[in-house]
Amino acid sequence: MAALKRINQDDLRNHNLSVVLSQILRSANPLSRAELAKSTGLTKATMSLLVSLLIDHRVVKEGVPLVQAVYGRPSTPLIINEGRVCGIGMQINTDGYGYVVLDLDGSTIAERWVAADLHDAHADEIFGDLDAMLLEQEKILHEQDYVIAGSGLALPGLVTDDRHLIVARNLGWENIDLMKFPLVQRLDVVAGNESNMAAIAHLPGYASQAKGEGMVGPDGSFIYISTDIGIGGAIVRDGKVVIGNNGFAGELGHLSVQMDGPLCHCGRHGCLEAYAGRRSMVENSGIAMGDDATSQEALEAFAKGVADGDPVMREVYENAFDAMVSTIVSVVNLTDVSTVIIGGCWSRMTAGEIERMRMRVQQEILSRDKVDIKIMCTRDMRRPALIGAALVGLRRFVDNPLHYLEQQ
Repeated sequence: MAALKRINQDDLRNHNLSVVLSQILRSANPLSRAELAKSTGLTKATMSLLVSLLIDHRVVKEGVPLVQAVYGRPSTPLIINEGRVCGIGMQINTDGYGYVVLDLDGSTIAERWVAADLHDAHADEIFGDLDAMLLEQEKILHEQDYVIAGSGLALPGLVTDDRHLIVARNLGWENIDLMKFPLVQRLDVVAGNESNMAAIAHLPGYASQAKGEGMVGPDGSFIYISTDIGIGGAIVRDGKVVIGNNGFAGELGHLSVQMDGPLCHCGRHGCLEAYAGRRSMVENSGIAMGDDATSQEALEAFAKGVADGDPVMREVYENAFDAMVSTIVSVVNLTDVSTVIIGGCWSRMTAGEIERMRMRVQQEILSRDKVDIKIMCTRDMRRPALIGAALVGLRRFVDNPLHYLEQQ
């Protein structure tokens, strides 16, 4: 019989602190000690000790007491204290690179983005520039007495758990050991696929204070489709990104919708990306080719042509629309997840087009008589992968709060 692992008091306290923090963050409304004790199942005495610890370290603060009844003590809400804990998010994409710093309360502390065409850019130069930018920002954060919980890096490609970039075709990067960059070593960066990071940004309370009702709940299940020059995806089940055995799950852009279709950059034929990717649509319409087809101007010209009813561009758009529908139907049938969130260029669809897509998917899924499909588009969130990367950094504090508190 295997020996049972003993749990010491610090392990138990760390776990309970994590549970309490998660509960506070996931609630759109401030909770009192009594409400936290009820929702977590912890005793009031234990809750009092844990909250005192968080207050002493300026992680939470007490709000204005609320009198809820004629008799009894007022209820004191607990609020995440701004200016104490932060996470750093970084992103390198085909249209530029930059960072954002998020406070645990959900506010943006700092943000910087360098717009640039990064097709075939040198990785050493980009990481070096990003490193210099963040060294300056880290100094400011330390002067402001922030605890940097961690950092995340969103990349448009396949990344392993040991921080090895296998391929990012739209950047022209292959087989890069990310640990060779001083930035990654110094900040102990968690690197991952940009679609997975973007999906995390849609989970309210994942690692920062929830603000109102999100598109899905904290434990929501949904399919996320990232539509840009290429197309990526993520599958989220019960509030957790499904990464697969090797961390590469969710590559929806390379599901084949036509076996004898056009050649994709991945080497296969008929991939969704070859029809509905931003560059593919522009090239297929004849507006521009190669790197010129990735520009915002080219995309705007294509969108205008579709809106004006240009027959060639309408045909390209309808083929891409059909490919999107086919892919969503296949993924819904495979995963039994019925909520779809679309980010990137396809999120610009009109309400009428979103409903047309939803109805097509609803009619074609196998469970059409039992399941109601929801399709939503991300419009209010700029660079969700960048936000998600910062949340990945903040999550380190939420998962292991005692480690950081003991360092103070």
